[in-house]
Amino acid sequence: MNTIESTTKQRDGRQPVTVEPTGSTRRPAEQPRLTVRHVDGERYAVQVRGHQLVVDQPVSGGGSDSAPTPVELFVAALASCVAYYAGRYLVRHGLSRDGLAVGARYVMAADRPARVAAVRIELSVPDELPPGRRAALRAVAAHCTVHNTLLDAPEVEIELAAT
Repeated sequence: MNTIESTTKQRDGRQPVTVEPTGSTRRPAEQPRLTVRHVDGERYAVQVRGHQLVVDQPVSGGGSDSAPTPVELFVAALASCVAYYAGRYLVRHGLSRDGLAVGARYVMAADRPARVAAVRIELSVPDELPPGRRAALRAVAAHCTVHNTLLDAPEVEIELAAT
């Protein structure tokens, strides 16, 4: 098994730039609504497209450690997005996804505000991947949607709504 590594760090402060091909009529697509509801203790249920995920906190954080934390799911979203893009690349080039795996480690920032300071992704690829395709696979994986979003942070609005 071969390994390709990539590191994602905080953005460098540049403003996001959107470039569309000449004559493009592409508009941002709004995705299905996610709903998060309190279950008990520090557990919350996330509903999206008919699927349910649960998040919790470790015992040290007041939870029951019954599910991943939101931060762990955040890092998992990045790792699984990298895996998906890498898998698509392999299939497009007639290579097997057998043995494809992605590991991720993250470090929380030591200062405020609370946030993930760094993520390290380790992409393990099948031995049959030709050496000449490694750089291309790494480039494709590094351009997954979640990674692109981290590099060009979206606008986030938090509104209060009556229940």
